Amino acid sequence: MASVLEDPTLERCFKGHKDAVTCADFSPSHKQLATGSNDKNLMIWNLNPKARAFRFVGHKDIITAVHFSPSGDLVASASRDKTVRLWAPNIKGESTVFKAHTATVRSVSFSSDGQRLVTGSDDKSVKVWSVHRQKFIYSLNQHTNWVRCVRFSPDGRLVASCGDDRTVRLWDTSTHQCINTFSDYGGPATFVDFNASGTCIASSGADNTLKIWDIRTNKLIQHYQVHSAAINGFSFHPSGNYLISGSSDSTVKILDLLEGRLIYTLHGHKGPVLAVAFSRDGHLFASGGADSQVLMWKTNFDLLNYREVLSSHSKRVTPDPPPHLTDIYPRSPHRHHTQNGTVEVSAQTTDNFSIGVSGRAGGVPGYRDRPGTSRASASTYTHAYEEQEEDEEEESPGLGVTYLLDERSGLPPAFRSTLEHIVQQLDILTQTVAVLEERLTLTEDKLKECLDNQAVILQTLHTDELHEERGIIVSDLK
Repeated sequence: MASVLEDPTLERCFKGHKDAVTCADFSPSHKQLATGSNDKNLMIWNLNPKARAFRFVGHKDIITAVHFSPSGDLVASASRDKTVRLWAPNIKGESTVFKAHTATVRSVSFSSDGQRLVTGSDDKSVKVWSVHRQKFIYSLNQHTNWVRCVRFSPDGRLVASCGDDRTVRLWDTSTHQCINTFSDYGGPATFVDFNASGTCIASSGADNTLKIWDIRTNKLIQHYQVHSAAINGFSFHPSGNYLISGSSDSTVKILDLLEGRLIYTLHGHKGPVLAVAFSRDGHLFASGGADSQVLMWKTNFDLLNYREVLSSHSKRVTPDPPPHLTDIYPRSPHRHHTQNGTVEVSAQTTDNFSIGVSGRAGGVPGYRDRPGTSRASASTYTHAYEEQEEDEEEESPGLGVTYLLDERSGLPPAFRSTLEHIVQQLDILTQTVAVLEERLTLTEDKLKECLDNQAVILQTLHTDELHEERGIIVSDLK
């Protein structure tokens, strides 16, 4: 499975901010990238290499969050100056200021219809705004400490928020009530977001963990501890199959959510990674860090079509023979912890990055070398290109990207075949669980409908009995 993945590649390095990059978001048209910084400036990078970037000045303090509207004609930014601004992402750079918070605004996000904004602040409140009327609508108040992040659900009916009170809260936007609280955190909850279907939320914490909850059952379904420092932000791939996270350990991690494992570790920043974001189509992702750099990567690994793979597995008619006991290698480490089966990207100098693919044997996650075996470099590919900086006319030094593909030697064919079959069977099991989950949901809906119908019938029978008793009493009186 993992052997068919293609590695992410560094596409561009944007230089223009003069301080740490705190937030990033791609436009829906995939033509622009917005970033905010401690330098108080909002940058709109045009992804066309020949187009220049826009620098928007207006905030009086650090910019903490940015988000494009669904139509792409507005960009919202939040700041430590206690305000939210709406910008037109063009050369004019006009903006409207929203004021209602009494402390730093940490997070801002549009609803999927673009009609509302939600913000979270150090004043411990979550506020919802009307974009069209440009005014504050209502406030959600149950957090007992700073609110770090807020997001609308895809259908706009829920809001998720998290903060320094170590809780993640779900709010009903129609009743303005908190309907659920998740509090299993060893430190402040730093980031929260919904997956594309709105059935799950992920949240990260200062305790280095990332957790995914099914909000239909209120159960924790995945728990990752792949970073060695606080996670500052993450982003779901639009397919829901992958997630990227940025951490104060200076790395970007890429998780395969279907297989429940870490697949890539990217070392491109010198210092904490403060922001990560997938583009709306998932083909690109960006990372921003304390080193003032914005790196844009081409995803590549999302080209794998899991439906086709699972379909081909389901066509297998004859089951595989059981492996011989001597062919089974000791089990790998826990799938949700750091493994050898990852890809690491390390920075050699300021403008040089190398991507090493290691720990793969026939695409088996968690594979480890047997004693006495050796690893040989299979191939080396180097690609260099030059990037013109937006603020300078001189060209920056070339960015070198090196791919080192390692192979393991001395593997018995029977062992390799056995491991491949195990992975294929796990894929089939994953698909089966998904089908069972869907059927369970349908069964729950049917059961609820039956109970509702039964309640109506009982109410009708009770009413008929009352009418009948009244009729008997009336006749007796006569």
